[in-house]
Amino acid sequence: MEYGLVLWWLVAYLALLAAGVPLAAVLLSRLEDRGAAFGLPVALALVWLVVFLVGHVSLEIATYAGFAVLFGAAGLAVVRGVEFDRRRYAEVAAVFSVAFVFMIAVRAVDAGVHPSMGEKFLDFGMLKAILRADVLPPEDFWFAGRPVKYYYGGHLIAAILTRLTGTEPRFAYNLAIAGFYAMLVTAAYGFAGSLAASRGLSRIRASVFGGFLVGFASNLAIPFKIFDQVSLSWLTAPGRDGGFWYWRASRVITGTINEFPLFAWLNGDMHAHMMSTPFVLLAAAVLFEYYRTPGEQRLRRRLLVFGAVPPLAGLLAVVNTWSFATVGGLTFLALALAPTDPVTLLPRSLVDAVPRRETWQQELARHATALVGAALTVAVGVVWSLPFWLVAASGRSIGYFPDRSSMAGLLTVHGVFVLVFALHLLRHALPHLDADHADKVAVLLVVAVVLGWSGASSAALALLGPMILVAWILLRLQSDALERVAAGAADRTRRAVPDGGRLEDAAGALGVRTDDGSGTGGSSGESPDTGSRLRDTLGYETILFVAGAGIVVLVEFVYVKEQAGPGRFNTVFKTYADVWVLWAVGAAAALATLVENHSPSLALSGGDWESAMRVLAIVIVLSTSIYGVVALSDHFTGESYINPNSHHENPTLDGFHYIERDHPDELPAIQWFDSLDGQPNIVEAPGTDMYQWTNPVSSLTGVPTLAGWAHERGYGRPNAYPQRVDDVDTIYSGSAQQRAYLLNEYRVEYIYVGSNENIGYLPQDLAVFDSMAGVSLEKQWGQGPGAVKVYRVDRSELNVPDD
Repeated sequence: MEYGLVLWWLVAYLALLAAGVPLAAVLLSRLEDRGAAFGLPVALALVWLVVFLVGHVSLEIATYAGFAVLFGAAGLAVVRGVEFDRRRYAEVAAVFSVAFVFMIAVRAVDAGVHPSMGEKFLDFGMLKAILRADVLPPEDFWFAGRPVKYYYGGHLIAAILTRLTGTEPRFAYNLAIAGFYAMLVTAAYGFAGSLAASRGLSRIRASVFGGFLVGFASNLAIPFKIFDQVSLSWLTAPGRDGGFWYWRASRVITGTINEFPLFAWLNGDMHAHMMSTPFVLLAAAVLFEYYRTPGEQRLRRRLLVFGAVPPLAGLLAVVNTWSFATVGGLTFLALALAPTDPVTLLPRSLVDAVPRRETWQQELARHATALVGAALTVAVGVVWSLPFWLVAASGRSIGYFPDRSSMAGLLTVHGVFVLVFALHLLRHALPHLDADHADKVAVLLVVAVVLGWSGASSAALALLGPMILVAWILLRLQSDALERVAAGAADRTRRAVPDGGRLEDAAGALGVRTDDGSGTGGSSGESPDTGSRLRDTLGYETILFVAGAGIVVLVEFVYVKEQAGPGRFNTVFKTYADVWVLWAVGAAAALATLVENHSPSLALSGGDWESAMRVLAIVIVLSTSIYGVVALSDHFTGESYINPNSHHENPTLDGFHYIERDHPDELPAIQWFDSLDGQPNIVEAPGTDMYQWTNPVSSLTGVPTLAGWAHERGYGRPNAYPQRVDDVDTIYSGSAQQRAYLLNEYRVEYIYVGSNENIGYLPQDLAVFDSMAGVSLEKQWGQGPGAVKVYRVDRSELNVPDD
């Protein structure tokens, strides 16, 4: 085990976190921890933006410039009086370190960058291609001579960290994965705590719920199996046939992938939808800062929405384009449902011109302005990431009305979150219902769910539609004036309450009354029960619910057409990653409310309900922990199916360790290619048989090959890729003249003959290279028919036929 590397990377992460904490305090001053939990995402986002923009000129200069800007900005913030809260930093650093070490332990017994059951060849190849590149975008290692047509922003972050620490990529791959995981858990921990604290609830309780729901919890696939009276041996027996297999829980809704964070990191890909999650939460936190900023602070509100959110949207466009739309939707919801009317963001002359005399005019102006504001934010985000859209982005078309999810599938995947949010909304909605109408509303909701279950309508719309409507109405019913006053009271409370304290401890000093009656009444025009009413209203956690619910409903009707899978296969896969993290953070705050707040003004409160809610929290934690306990047990004992080369007896972070045993003849060739400078074009057998040991040289070194994995079909090259496959086959099996023409046409510098080539082509065809003009044997490992060979191509000596 490479303990020195683990410590070195942890020190690097914590140093970047320290640099980011004062910057986060400026950006997220109204969060309970002043944004400390987002210190690392803020630091990396700032470095990334500089590297991405300058990197199109020089990646080397861009890297130096990125860190210079980060540490310069952090130093300037401290000089300008931004306090570095050591206690908050220590807490966040501890959470990050625990999560990081946990994931290091997970990766150390399954470190291999292998091609089966995942995208590790894609992810590692992308990392290596960026490390080889002089400028952005990098050359496509699976389609030599062309720029990559894929969102590579997350791999750029991993490459920045690899350069910063001076680590070999074969180790950096797993260290970067662990860092992204720890960033996500830490961000969820801090964000959930701030959401709860903003309502006068326990920060620590919500923080722990947030870290757990993001970092360890699973969907309900296993609990439902147990409930369905499946033998308990299903949980413990190894292998696929009737036994537990960690993969099953990610394939619940037919025709889709339904991953959750623990599964994704257990599987070990460094994929875009995993690396984007900390930055999705950062964008949501910036919008929460806007949500809590008083209306009179017009300039700060404008800077948050139109200054801070767009570059984060641009970052996400390049890290994981699927999350780009998520930021747009979140922006619309925050503007539309925040206490302060978004119309006030307009110039004063326009504010006075907007008709808002009638209630319907006010609502129309509010939502129209929110929509325009979100569109403007997205447009500026496109400008921030314009080089990506012009070169590396690949076009897609939109499909409509795919196969729909079943109610059972939706409840298995989202059931825990739906239950928590349903109870949360119900407690706030029931007091607003007239007793004569409550039974009618209940019947309507039951009918909607039954229709969804029966397939007579969209199950997602039947399940989530009423909840979205109730949430929207309740948020708009809350008094804007009360919310502004309450936000100010919560701000003053945050400054006065010591760490780990509660609202009541400072209520008297601030003149705010809490739900237990403590406090002295307002001193700034607040009603004496402002604190109580603030505590008993819905908050930003409900906006996070509406955002996730909107995504779930939307992908029941609209999807992106692509070749990654049939129908909405990939659309659900990528968008559900955002749903999970948004709902996990929101549900953590809502669950803390269910457990802690039993004000008489809420329904289902007091007496037996208080105990019931605590039992519910325990049941949720236990039921969503079963998968993690069993999957990790298999993983650490070497029973995990994904990795037949598990090294639980000799843990390592070396992604190439398994190659020494499984492909010893090709490892020296891979290392030789890896030692080459630049990005010389090579040719190896086309990777039409994906998720196998195909294209090992290009995938493990970043040296570009003519035709790599067939993923290239979906990267905007549906016709060019098959043509290249034919051309590569001709290079290995055509006449000498045909070969010479194609080698010259594609500017090939090396020809690789390894295991796939020896199996896929006739020996007499491969022997032609030994007698071709302009082709010479450069290196050879082994003897006989199975020898691994590398041929050098001198294009000036090729007998290229005249046109």
